[in-house]
Amino acid sequence: MCQWCEAGRSGTMLRMLGTQGPLPIDLAQLPPEAAALIAQLQQRLEQQEHQLGENAQALAQQQALLERKDREIALRQAKIEKINFELARLKRWKFGAKSEAMSAEQRQLFQDTVAEDEASLQAQLAALQASLPETPKPPKAPPRKPRRQALPEHLRRVEHRHEPEDTTCGCGQPMARVGEDVSERLDVVPAEFFVHRHIYGKWACRCCQSLKQEPAAPEIVDGGIPASGLVAHTLISRFVDHLPYYRQEAINARSGVHTPRSTLAAWAGYAGAALEPLYDAHKRFVLGARVLHADETPVALLDPGAGKTRRAYVWAYARGELDDQRGVIFEFCLGRGGQYPVAFLSGEDGAWSGTLLTDQYAGYDTAMDARVYPGRVAAGCVVHARRKFDEVAKAGTSPVAEAAMKRLAQIYHVEGNFAGMPAHHRHRGRQDLTKPLWTAFKLWLELERRRVPDGSSIAAAIDYSLNHWGQLTRHLDDGEVPLDNNFLERQIKPWQMGRKNWLFAGSALAGQRAAVVMSLVQSAKLQGHDPWQYLRDVLARLPTHLNSRVEELLPHRWRAVEPSDSGSA
Repeated sequence: MCQWCEAGRSGTMLRMLGTQGPLPIDLAQLPPEAAALIAQLQQRLEQQEHQLGENAQALAQQQALLERKDREIALRQAKIEKINFELARLKRWKFGAKSEAMSAEQRQLFQDTVAEDEASLQAQLAALQASLPETPKPPKAPPRKPRRQALPEHLRRVEHRHEPEDTTCGCGQPMARVGEDVSERLDVVPAEFFVHRHIYGKWACRCCQSLKQEPAAPEIVDGGIPASGLVAHTLISRFVDHLPYYRQEAINARSGVHTPRSTLAAWAGYAGAALEPLYDAHKRFVLGARVLHADETPVALLDPGAGKTRRAYVWAYARGELDDQRGVIFEFCLGRGGQYPVAFLSGEDGAWSGTLLTDQYAGYDTAMDARVYPGRVAAGCVVHARRKFDEVAKAGTSPVAEAAMKRLAQIYHVEGNFAGMPAHHRHRGRQDLTKPLWTAFKLWLELERRRVPDGSSIAAAIDYSLNHWGQLTRHLDDGEVPLDNNFLERQIKPWQMGRKNWLFAGSALAGQRAAVVMSLVQSAKLQGHDPWQYLRDVLARLPTHLNSRVEELLPHRWRAVEPSDSGSA
């Protein structure tokens, strides 16, 4: 047999062995060379199959090891993220303003506890990070350089001219003025007290012995010394500038005017009572809106019987941010239960109907029950959902949170293009441009939720958005509904600043009196009015103004008039 024929038979036999497995061949019937070749090939195939089996087993073990390590790394990353989140929250608590209201013993105990918790979390964080590769930190953005704003144009200017004493050049020729440089510096004149002298002439008839004299002009504080301007100044100092009465007493004393704090408080009480009818009319105006914001903030209330303070709440309601006529109203309440919004929204002219934008606090659920109030629709605050992602993103351990922030920023960027549009145009723009972004955002959140571990902070942030999706996207169906509650939160800030200065409300009546004044003052500021000018004019006109025309004095309808001698200060 030739060499090529034998090689061809061997190749054919090898393909048969490789494709169909070993065949039952009697090697004794074959030539010795062929039998030896077949035996050698079968042995080689068995070795290859054995090696492949070992390789497959090793690969399976490596794959299982990699999967286990991936799970361990994901678990460590989730723990690191949660620890960083807790550390950031501890720092906010440690340096937050709430700790300043504690007693010395409470503050020391609080600081000791925070120190222990922080040390424990730092130790846990170090142990977890030791088993992970180091990641480079992103470079910090360069700090922005402050820019000085121009001084307001409406301020009175006092010019001071500076010219050289000698304008003759060194060559002997007179110099010509070719320009000037102007610099401005801001100055102030302290508040000036002055006295109105009202002189009422007496006219008598010598024949019939009759006497004629003009009646005294009515004032808010009947028989007292303050004009409406001083009463307004006291209210503005208390509720806008957040100066307690004892500080106002000291400030007034520097001008040689003695105004005891009890006297200042009495003036505020008279003014609050006089403003009540205007407050009621303002409440009807706010409840006349189809879209309302609602929020609440805690305020300390003095409890004389217990010798300490208790927690009360100021509930705030505002006409929609996109409303042409803005207004905000506050109500002082003893608690945070659902009965308070139910009572307020009932109104004197019938139950309110429309869309209520809230932060998803459960206290509004009763007032928004569709079975009882079918005309009411609940909307959610997108910023509250964004804050959940923001808290996680600040820790710098969750790319998902950072990606969610970018998606929400894109939504807000598109929404900014609708500013100033009529409601129907805004609605159409939201349907065409914003709704697709929300749809893609939801699909992305659902996908990421299946990837992140349960119990992590990013999982809680995603769950919040998905669980309140209908309320968060309510604005897509109504062009008058804003995206968030930021507008009302800005109106509540004066309460948060005030409680740091006057610390607590002395009584429920004092709390409601503050709500009356701040409702009108904040609404006046929304209309672009100077709060002192508004209150001074209103307090001067209220004693003689008809109750049937009290709406004319509401902030959105008020027009300034020249004050009389009796009304200015």
